[in-house]
Amino acid sequence: MARFGLPALLCTLAVLCAALLAAEPKPKSCSEVRRLYVSKGFNKNDAPTHEINGDHLKICPQGYTCCSPEMEEKYSLQSKDDFKSVVSEQCNRLQAIFASRYKKFDEFFKELLENAEKSLNDMFVKTYGRLYMQNSELFKDLFGELKRYYVAGSVNLEEMLSDFWARLLERMFRLVNSQYHFTDEYLECVSKYTEQLKPFGDVPRKLKLQVTRAFVAARTFAQGLAVARDVVSKVSVVNPTAQCTHALLRMVYCSHCQGLVTVKPCYNYCSNIMRGCLAHQGDLDFEWNNFIDAMLMVAERLEGPFNIESVMDPIDVKISDAIMNMQENSVQVSQKVFQGCGPPKPLPAGRISRSISEGAFSARFRPYHPEERPTTAAGTSLDRLVTDVKEKLKEAKKFWSSLPSTVCNDERMAAGNGNEDGCWNGRGKSRYLFAVTGNGLANQGNNPEVQVDTSKTDMLILRQIMALRVMTSKMKNAYNGNDVDFFDISDESSGEGSGSGCEYQQCPSELEYNATDHSGKSASDKTGDTGARVGAQPYLLAVSCILFLVMQREWR
Repeated sequence: MARFGLPALLCTLAVLCAALLAAEPKPKSCSEVRRLYVSKGFNKNDAPTHEINGDHLKICPQGYTCCSPEMEEKYSLQSKDDFKSVVSEQCNRLQAIFASRYKKFDEFFKELLENAEKSLNDMFVKTYGRLYMQNSELFKDLFGELKRYYVAGSVNLEEMLSDFWARLLERMFRLVNSQYHFTDEYLECVSKYTEQLKPFGDVPRKLKLQVTRAFVAARTFAQGLAVARDVVSKVSVVNPTAQCTHALLRMVYCSHCQGLVTVKPCYNYCSNIMRGCLAHQGDLDFEWNNFIDAMLMVAERLEGPFNIESVMDPIDVKISDAIMNMQENSVQVSQKVFQGCGPPKPLPAGRISRSISEGAFSARFRPYHPEERPTTAAGTSLDRLVTDVKEKLKEAKKFWSSLPSTVCNDERMAAGNGNEDGCWNGRGKSRYLFAVTGNGLANQGNNPEVQVDTSKTDMLILRQIMALRVMTSKMKNAYNGNDVDFFDISDESSGEGSGSGCEYQQCPSELEYNATDHSGKSASDKTGDTGARVGAQPYLLAVSCILFLVMQREWR
């Protein structure tokens, strides 16, 4: 028996070794991982054909893997590009909406002004003929100043309109008293009686109110669309931090290293990573939502009595009514002016170039019928434009707080909510167990997937928050009936809009940044504000200077 012991032992050992070798798993094929890697334009020589030891991996789980060091590095760059592309795609869609609506509003307002000027010119030529042609520059200047206000905002509408009526009174006073000679000094005295005598009836007061409100509303609203366009455009360019890039790599491509090429990231897992990577963008949400609400408020005013279309369409009729009123009351007006300014010098009989009948306006417009007038400009109407924009504004609300979810809803980025057990959780194919963190920088301290420095401020985001805050303030002032001072955003965005508000004498100014009341005084100049404000003036001046410098630098 002993002589068989050694051979039997050797045989037993051989059988055991064979069994152990048979039990050891063969390296898995990485052919599918390799194929997908090459399909992205990477070098196939980077990818192993079978699993290798993964001790070299820095971010992805170690162990047996289909990823070489070169693959992990390139996947890291690819995941960063994928993230930037998806975020940019979502933002660009919104940016395109605001850009197209701004362009349409801008075209509409400018064409509306052109149509109103052409309509007035055509009708006044037919009605007043040579007398209008000789004084047409007065009306041309009026529309020129209205256009300049809309484009640049560098016009005081009330002063401009008052000047227009004063100049018109001077011209008409000459015409209805053509037998007299009037010096420039005398005509200047005449213009001083404009408010007292009301030679044009109540038209100047009503038109001043309507035009001022309508143009402020138009300009604020259009500029609001331009600000929204620019904010979205600037924020759409994201630059992930190193910690965010590592998290993106783990989420998108580390599953490939384990051969799980068809397994998508868990939805909640994706949500935590996106909220960490988009933490600063989430901080835009509060001011963005306030801005959207202010835009909707101004939109309501545009649909109401401060509709620029309803003001500009009949402006020629309103001015004609004022002229007719002056003609009908010319005797009484002249007598009162002669009493206040002194009797004028009669012209010698041979120098009277026009008779009173020639100088008088004998024609009147026929009654105004809205259905006879073109009610559109740029192929649309203000009501249709505002209705469309209101719908888009409502859809854009909470855009920044919902952006992480929107990105994760993209099938390229994550599995659906219904696939909670068969998804990639960053470590394997299993349910993701961590809770989803909140939006914004302050909520990222406990983010389980992305390490975020909650003490670090993103200056680009901060500037956009300031831009939204300033624009919201302007729109609230305009909504409340106050004119607004503007900084032009850029050379190509001329004509950025403005907005208008409530009943003329019933609008308390809620916000005082860059606001002026209808008397042309700044909000801080109003009576009753002295005393408590004296001590605050240096502080307010400093804040205003800082805001001016920040916004000027941004909008250039």
